[in-house]
Amino acid sequence: MQIISNRPRRNRANPHIRSLIEENQVSVNDLVMPLFFKEGSKLQEPISAMPDQYRFSLDLLVDKVKELEDLGLGCVSIFPCIDESKKSLDAREAFNPEGLNQRAIQAIKTACPNILVMSDIALDPYNSAGHDGLVDQKTGEVLNDETLDVLEKMAIVQAQAGSDIVGPSDMMDGRIGRIRKALEKEQYKNTLIMAYTAKYASSFYGPFRDALDSAPKSGDKKTYQMNPANSREALRELRLDEKEGADIVMVKPGLSYLDIIYQLKQNTNLPVAAYNVSGEYSMIKAAASLGYVDGDALMSETLISFKRAGADIILTYFAEQMARILKNH
Repeated sequence: MQIISNRPRRNRANPHIRSLIEENQVSVNDLVMPLFFKEGSKLQEPISAMPDQYRFSLDLLVDKVKELEDLGLGCVSIFPCIDESKKSLDAREAFNPEGLNQRAIQAIKTACPNILVMSDIALDPYNSAGHDGLVDQKTGEVLNDETLDVLEKMAIVQAQAGSDIVGPSDMMDGRIGRIRKALEKEQYKNTLIMAYTAKYASSFYGPFRDALDSAPKSGDKKTYQMNPANSREALRELRLDEKEGADIVMVKPGLSYLDIIYQLKQNTNLPVAAYNVSGEYSMIKAAASLGYVDGDALMSETLISFKRAGADIILTYFAEQMARILKNH
């Protein structure tokens, strides 16, 4: 008879033991639901590249947020689909106090004051060039310092509208510091900044750009978003964002960048967020629709991988689906 002193399988013998020693769990408190919206009324427009996701008019957006709150979710991240007629090279609609985005923030906070609203700061939804920053029309260069002036104004109008967390996703140099100083100056000292610290120039964003019609009209975003081959660069961005006043740091995308999430977690005391982006979501949905995988099981495994890597916060289009499972568990 063989004597084996160490039998790891003893710790996997039944569900109770497995639950007792489980290292990571996903709860509704970890999840943030991204939502898309546009002008209109009674509108729930399916997004073809993202099954079960929609562009809502403001009335139905508020209804959806109420529904999510009832499921126990505490935070939504909102993204406006701006009409082409309001896009311009100077992206001035981005800081219109009466613009669609600001009205959405106000509507949600009025109806659901306890829900945290996270709002995006980048110019691509408003820029007729489709870039996250202003573009020099002669050279095609995405202008860094000139863009910061607009991002400051965006942050202020979003804070005025009631946004709890502003999320600069543009990847312009110096934007966290400029936004923090602007918020402090205007007495919005309690508005959080969630920096998109390591946002990579990824192919996983395709469905999101379809949802917002925000793809660049020419060129790509590789001069400001990070090279997927690089990891040390993320730590440089982390140090800068911490120094400039970020409250939360984020890695985007999430699933292909678990190592980056881990590295940020090991090198900061700030909360670390991961964005389970549209392409990651749509791949799982597509595979599940074809019967190749168990969609719920793969979703759960994906979300726990973010927690295992060190994410404190997970932005995911699966948030509602996961919240329903947890509520019925």
